[in-house]
Amino acid sequence: MPRAVVTGGAGFLGSHLCRRLLADGFEVVCLDNLVTGRAENVADLFGPGFRLVRTDVTEFVHVAGRVDCVLHFASPASPVDYLRLPIQTLKVGALGTLRALGLAREKRARLVLASTSEVYGDPKVHPQPEGYWGHVNPVGPRGVYDEAKRYAEALAMAYHRAHGLSVGIARIFNTYGPGMRLDDGRALAAFAVQALRGEPLTVHGDGSQTRSLCFVGDLVEGVVRLLSSGVVGPVNLGNPQEVSILELAGVVASLAGSSAGVVFCERPVDDPQVRRPDIALAREVLGWEPRVGLEEGIARTLPWFKQQLEREAAAGTSPPGG
Repeated sequence: MPRAVVTGGAGFLGSHLCRRLLADGFEVVCLDNLVTGRAENVADLFGPGFRLVRTDVTEFVHVAGRVDCVLHFASPASPVDYLRLPIQTLKVGALGTLRALGLAREKRARLVLASTSEVYGDPKVHPQPEGYWGHVNPVGPRGVYDEAKRYAEALAMAYHRAHGLSVGIARIFNTYGPGMRLDDGRALAAFAVQALRGEPLTVHGDGSQTRSLCFVGDLVEGVVRLLSSGVVGPVNLGNPQEVSILELAGVVASLAGSSAGVVFCERPVDDPQVRRPDIALAREVLGWEPRVGLEEGIARTLPWFKQQLEREAAAGTSPPGG
């Protein structure tokens, strides 16, 4: 049975990845300090093939026994998180990546790095191909995440070139689906919670800025294909179906049966104007492309948010900022 280590495995993406690897016959060791991840995300996975170890990967990473692959997904990934935890975000991108690469080298394992479309910053090339170097403000508030991931990519490539380590770099675009936190902070989560509560949906700026959202099952399929390949990358993984934020609000409101409308508020600093992946490389080298369209994916995600809101109401609590 192959053995995988997933850092950040109790987070939104990480927990879906752990679940998929178990289904594919892997033994999984999940490392997470539970700063943004939650043990309940993986509570149903506990058993002979799965172990959750609460640890900070910026300090020390040790896993006894054989390890066949390391998937480094530890990092705050939502603006609400990395703006609240700027130093921790930089540390996990730098020191956490260093520890994960060290483990992979020690075990002679393949490492897959969860990078991000944010390495492209506020892009001047559209859609964004892997050969585009990006347009990032390193001293802006979002720079803590953007530059942490850019550094992580550079570090992974240094280990690949200097030590011959097998690495794969996934540049992940906006991903959504069941398992997101109510207080995730990203547009789709915020819209879903507001629509289900019957509140107006808050749109930043005039809503003309665009995003491309990928359903989590599609994204995990791409990561698994990258893992099983010898591809180094970086490889864009995302859905090229581009939508404006205002259009996204309309789709969520319609599917949730909300008629509360929208309200406009100030845009965050360095908020990208456009975002859409060029996935020609993923199609070519991984045979991968997303299959779940936006409306279908949102329709499959809204019941999760509804269930979580009902749980909060029953417990007499509400999410931070909710």
